Amino acid sequence: MEKTVSRDAISTILSNPSPDSSSDLPEIVVQVLDLKLTGNRYMFNASDGKKSVRAILPSNLSSDVISGNIQNKGLIRILDYALNEIPTKSEKYLIVTKCEVVSSALEMEIKAEVTGEESGIILKPKGGDEMKSEVRREGPGIVLKPKQEMVAKSAAQIVHEQHRNMAPAARMAMTRRVHPLVSLNPYQGNWTIKVRVTSKANMRTYKNARGEGCVFNVELTDEDGTQIQATMFNEAARKFYDRFQLGKVYYISKGTLKVANKQFKTVQNDYEMTLNEYSEVEEAVNEASFIPETKFNFVPIDELGPYVSGNELVDIIGVVQSVSPTMSIRRKSNNELVPKRDITVADETKRTVVVSLWNDLATNVGQELLDIADKSPIVAIKSLKVGDFQGVSLSTLGRSTVLVNPDIPESKKLRSWYESEGKGASMASIGSGLSPSAKTGARSMYSDRVSLSYITSNPDLGDDKPVYFSIRAFIGLIKPDQTMWYRACKTCNKKVTDAVGSGYWCEGCQKNDEECSLRYIMIAKVSDGSGEAWISVFNEEAETIIGCSADELDRLKSQMGEENSYQMKLKEATWVPHLFRVSVAQHEYNNEKRQRITLRGVAPVDFAAESKLLLEEISKKLSQQNA
Repeated sequence: MEKTVSRDAISTILSNPSPDSSSDLPEIVVQVLDLKLTGNRYMFNASDGKKSVRAILPSNLSSDVISGNIQNKGLIRILDYALNEIPTKSEKYLIVTKCEVVSSALEMEIKAEVTGEESGIILKPKGGDEMKSEVRREGPGIVLKPKQEMVAKSAAQIVHEQHRNMAPAARMAMTRRVHPLVSLNPYQGNWTIKVRVTSKANMRTYKNARGEGCVFNVELTDEDGTQIQATMFNEAARKFYDRFQLGKVYYISKGTLKVANKQFKTVQNDYEMTLNEYSEVEEAVNEASFIPETKFNFVPIDELGPYVSGNELVDIIGVVQSVSPTMSIRRKSNNELVPKRDITVADETKRTVVVSLWNDLATNVGQELLDIADKSPIVAIKSLKVGDFQGVSLSTLGRSTVLVNPDIPESKKLRSWYESEGKGASMASIGSGLSPSAKTGARSMYSDRVSLSYITSNPDLGDDKPVYFSIRAFIGLIKPDQTMWYRACKTCNKKVTDAVGSGYWCEGCQKNDEECSLRYIMIAKVSDGSGEAWISVFNEEAETIIGCSADELDRLKSQMGEENSYQMKLKEATWVPHLFRVSVAQHEYNNEKRQRITLRGVAPVDFAAESKLLLEEISKKLSQQNA
């Protein structure tokens, strides 16, 4: 049997631009012509030999083109589609949402020649000059059908028949045309999706040149696991904020799509959705609903370094080691107090990291974790921002999701490791180490290695945003007469002031404490073979360099007649080789831009790893000379 296109396939598509159900579609086989990549999607001409229409393959079918399943001049059977008008173009575009391959590339393009009646289409035999057509007849002659009798109907009869044939509301709900998320694009007309709310952000306010407003967004997932972010502003935000409930399933229509902003997108989708006050959101009740798989992309704690101060969000899973009390932090932007709680988690890399929970996550999930902290619960957290506080730190956002003791394979594996080995293992903070091991990737002590002269001779470094480098250097000088520490709140580490009467007042926590702690904030001169520079050093890194806490150093300084003990302690810290991770940024002083170098991590020199690095550098230089 010869493989060919379906008769009048394009006419069938044009007459039914948005079929109600893919199961009711007739056989539609077309030839793929002029297949090429346009942007991030493949486009082609869908042809039935007589007519053709421009067609688009969604991004999930791109792999079939790359693998060679879908080929130019090949045949595909269209199983589901939508025909859309593009505002900027006069022609219609066929969106092929589901198809299967019928044939690989044919020898030539299929063309039809009509003689007399409509003819079936076959491939031209090899060696022929033109495509032949075959007239199919039931007998030796052509039988003409008698003209059908036209029966006049009154308007009342027509209305009665329409009401009789109309499907009931329940059946309409069951048979509504639901589009998969992967098929949506900005040029599509009417569509309806069925999705579950898998993440819901808090309502937030904003103020710009056009005025004030409010906004929130949700992450939606369909039954195929495809996700998209939907954003609502002002009236739409107020209308839908209470309607959208985390975990519930909805039918959504009358939204708009645009290309996603890579800087802010949180899901893997080329597009993002906007819903306005005229959009329709209907909860799917009294029907079988799906449970989309929650998609995590866990990053091991010891590999968080490359994400520091970047735009990409991360997911982690870990065993809770400690939970802090809730504290109140005052926002600088609007002077509003927001609750915060820090938890420390560890994983199989034997590294720990501090995760800051904010707002409802701090008060609700945070309290739950505090109540069961002695049982070492496991948390899986989605969409975390990676900061450089204390080297590496994590912080929740409005869209973050925290699952306690989730029923997933990664949780069971982590629990097994913790019970058998991890409970008694020695854990180290990822921030304090920034280990020189190669497994810390792009933010290890052996990546972005530069000399001090490279930094100091490029005054524009860090002009737009901080840049990070690794250096191997010595502490040359720590001035003993500088202010080396500040008085800090024992809860939030913020600076405290003398309270009225006695004790200390913390503006961040809005409370008095009888005691405070000292935390380092100092400058030191570092030197390497190329030059020297002054760097800012904060508490954790200073403790590593000096070898004691600020409280201990203060006691040495205050001992009568023992001033040399204080100075000797600082002197002992000099001329010891270290590996430093530093950030370089610009700041203004007296209306003049200056370069600021801040120490972000410190580690002892691993001489074996350092020798390996030097050998690699020598090999590179030799290969360049021989080239």
